[in-house]
Amino acid sequence: MRLYRLCKPMIRIVILSMIIGMLSGCGRGKKTEIILTTDFEDGEVFRIEKMSCYVPEVMVYLVNSENQYDAIFGSRIWQVPIDGTTLENKYKDTILARLAQIKVMNLMAKERGVTLTDDDILRVKAAARDYYASLTETECKILGVDQDIIYNLYYEFAMADKLYHEITDEVEPEISDDDARIVTVRDILVKTYKPSAVGSVSYNSAEKAEAYERISDIKRRIDEGTDFDVIAESTENEDTRIQYSFGRGVMPKSYEDAAFGLVVDEVSDIVETEYGYHILKCITAYDPEETDRNRESIVKEKKQEAFNEIYDEFIKELNSNLNADLWDTVTYYKTDEVNTTSFFDIYDTYFVPVTGASYGIQQEK
Repeated sequence: MRLYRLCKPMIRIVILSMIIGMLSGCGRGKKTEIILTTDFEDGEVFRIEKMSCYVPEVMVYLVNSENQYDAIFGSRIWQVPIDGTTLENKYKDTILARLAQIKVMNLMAKERGVTLTDDDILRVKAAARDYYASLTETECKILGVDQDIIYNLYYEFAMADKLYHEITDEVEPEISDDDARIVTVRDILVKTYKPSAVGSVSYNSAEKAEAYERISDIKRRIDEGTDFDVIAESTENEDTRIQYSFGRGVMPKSYEDAAFGLVVDEVSDIVETEYGYHILKCITAYDPEETDRNRESIVKEKKQEAFNEIYDEFIKELNSNLNADLWDTVTYYKTDEVNTTSFFDIYDTYFVPVTGASYGIQQEK
C-alpha cells in the first residue's frame, strides 16, 4: 500500500501551452496567444515577446543536466519508454520549459523595475568566467558557446532568482505548531482491494465484510492485551510498511484525523480508507525538529503559491513563438569528450550563500 501521495513534479513548471503546453511556469497554466511565425533568426528556438532563446542556451542546460543524471543512473536511463516517447524527449521538453520560465521572469523583472546590483554583476561575471574556463575546446564546440553566452545565461538566471526572492521575501505566513506538526504512527492494515489486470479492484460486499471481521478480531485482541507490534510485524498485517511519519494534508483524511487525535502509545479505533481497514498506534505525537522542518517546507509552498498567482496573471497576454522544426532537431549526442556538469553548481557557489536556496528552476540535486 502507498498512503503517500505521488511526489510533486521534479520541477514546478508547466510546459509552454502549444509550445509544449503553454509556458505557465510554476503556475496553473493560463492560456496565452500562440503566434506561429517563420521569421526566426538562425538558431532561435523560441521567442516570448522580445525575449529569445537559442540552441546554445538549450544545450548548456541539456548537457549539464543529462550528464549529472548519467553519473547517477547511467546513460541508458534516457531510453526508458514513457507516454509513447522516451525519457530523454520528455526531459528535453522540461529543459525548454525551464528556459521559457526564466525568459518570462526576466520580462517580469523588467516590468517591475528589478535589477541586479553591481555586486550581483560581479558574481555573474565570475561564474561565467569559471564555467567557461572549465570547458574543453570540444565541449565549447558541442555546446556552441562562448563566454558572452555563458554570461547571459547566468545573468538571466540571477535576474529570475532575484525577482522570485523580491516577490516572496515579503510573504511571511504564520504556521502554527499544530499545522506543521509531524506525527509518527504504526499501522495494521486489512485490505479491501485486490490486484487485477487493470491495476486493482475493490472487494465486493461479502469480501469487505470478511475483511472487517478480521480487523475487528485484531482490534479485540489488542484491547485484551496482545502487543500491537507483534501483530503489526506478522502476516496478519497486509501493509507493506509498518510505520509512517507525516504532516497534515498527506494521508487520506480519515487516516490523518485518527493519527493527529492520538497521544503517544494510544491505539486508534478501526479507521477506513480507500485501501482498507486500519488500526493505528501513536509513536510520536509531536517532534519539534521535524515540525520545524515541516514548517519551513510549508512556508516555501506558501511563498511559491504567492509567486504563482503573480506569474499566472503576468503570462495571460504574452505572445509565444516556437521554432518547432528546429526544436525537433535539437539533440545531445553523448560522447566521452563531453563531461561538463558544473554549470548549476558554479551558480550555487556564487549566489546561493547570498540569496538562500535557488527557487527551483535549476537542476534538482
